[in-house]
Amino acid sequence: MEELNQSLFLLINASAHPSPFLLNAARLCAEQLILLIPACLLLGWLRGGEQTRKLMLEAAVCGIVGLSLSMLIGMLWQHPRPFMLGLGTNFLEHGADSSFPSDHLTLQWSVAFSFLLHPSLRKSGLILSLLGLPMAWARVYLGVHFPLDMLGAALVAALSAGICLGAAKWFIEPLFRIASTIHRFLLAPLIRRGWILK
Repeated sequence: MEELNQSLFLLINASAHPSPFLLNAARLCAEQLILLIPACLLLGWLRGGEQTRKLMLEAAVCGIVGLSLSMLIGMLWQHPRPFMLGLGTNFLEHGADSSFPSDHLTLQWSVAFSFLLHPSLRKSGLILSLLGLPMAWARVYLGVHFPLDMLGAALVAALSAGICLGAAKWFIEPLFRIASTIHRFLLAPLIRRGWILK
């Protein structure tokens, strides 16, 4: 399996002298696409009604659970990154920690998969899921991950989405009350002006 992982990595990884356009596009996908996750959650919370806000909270918890599982796996099983093995080329600065699974993609797909489980958010979930593909490609292309790190991220994200969907009835209501109180306190001036929903 490791031989296949490394062979696939070398097929995708950038050459020693890649196209500047491709390199910049990969860096954008590898580092900036993840910003869509907090942006979507925040926008959904600010513009949505009570049910949408609860789904945003569920997705946020799902992202935290997925990321926590990913980090735990990384601590329990240290799998070196390609550049730690002197394999391929590296064009993205990264700490020499465990590569499996990809934290970036786990977070992206945990929230995306959570959205996919709810009909009202399915379209957004599909878009975020598809945007995970260029992120996955870019992180392998730039030399900080192996292809199987991405498969691991998908599995952890799916597990996390399933766990949070099943457990939502236990945590959503109290979490929603706390989040709503904070929302009304911090954004009171904007709520009074009618710029955002109460």
